[in-house]
Amino acid sequence: MTFRDILDIFENNDNFLILTHKSPDGDTLGTGFALCYYLRDMGKKANVINADSFPDRYNFMYTDYKPQDFDVQYVIAVDIADPKLIGSALEEFQQEGAVDLCIDHHISNKRFAKQTYVDPDASAAALIMYEIFKYSGREISDIIAKCLYTGIATDTGCFKYENTTPKAHIACAELMAYNIEFSAVNRRMFDVKSRGRIEVEQTVISKMEYYCEGKCSMIALTTKLIEDCGVDPAEFDGLASIPLSVEGVKIGITVKQRHENVFKISVRTTEEIDASQFCQQFNGGGHIRAAGCEIQGTLEEVKAKLIEAVEKVC
Repeated sequence: MTFRDILDIFENNDNFLILTHKSPDGDTLGTGFALCYYLRDMGKKANVINADSFPDRYNFMYTDYKPQDFDVQYVIAVDIADPKLIGSALEEFQQEGAVDLCIDHHISNKRFAKQTYVDPDASAAALIMYEIFKYSGREISDIIAKCLYTGIATDTGCFKYENTTPKAHIACAELMAYNIEFSAVNRRMFDVKSRGRIEVEQTVISKMEYYCEGKCSMIALTTKLIEDCGVDPAEFDGLASIPLSVEGVKIGITVKQRHENVFKISVRTTEEIDASQFCQQFNGGGHIRAAGCEIQGTLEEVKAKLIEAVEKVC
């Protein structure tokens, strides 16, 4: 599938529904809203939806967004590698044939859509979308540029992560030429934290556990801890990088409770370990250095499964 094929889809269809993944981050929302505004600028109808609603910390991308009324004709998933990541509240889109097109950058993509464009070398789905828009030759608006910049910046950890490429830097340099207040975006995404978030960080760091002679570190976020701190769940973006920041650690694991006996696992690794392969054994996936999965059980049972798997790679 080529960029020309994707642009033909945009031209020849209408009434688009854009799916973003549950527990949304800057990349899925940035890509989704950028595409929505782009399609609307073409004179098409388009909406963005999410199973968990849109977090307030990203509201600068959708302050003026208003859903349109139409019967859906074409469904596009962005930054979604597995239909399970669409979320139970949107279960109808997890069925075979429910998604028409998926645009993604995860090497573990399940190819669940009727048509799929995956570039595992892209730093973010937003980078792919930017390249598509650039290929089209159409001018993009400031809000589209802001969404795309946010997606690339957040998925590269403000250009610190190993997935950062020259293409990502060049794209963001070009996007900075628009009126996007990029420094304000970076401050909001990476520097500003609520008191509750600070308390959570202090708690999980103080209770961080180490395994395999310090090669693995693990933090756990229970529902009670999250509720006690009174923090919007979206504020936990970035916590997954904490375990890997410890000297000598090769695999950092964040265990976050989603529901009773259901935990979301975020894995970050150094070059010695493939995070995506590690998570695939739990029916997850992602990138080589950053991946995730869900495991059911009590917290202790989940940790035991993870430790057993860690011992095989450390």
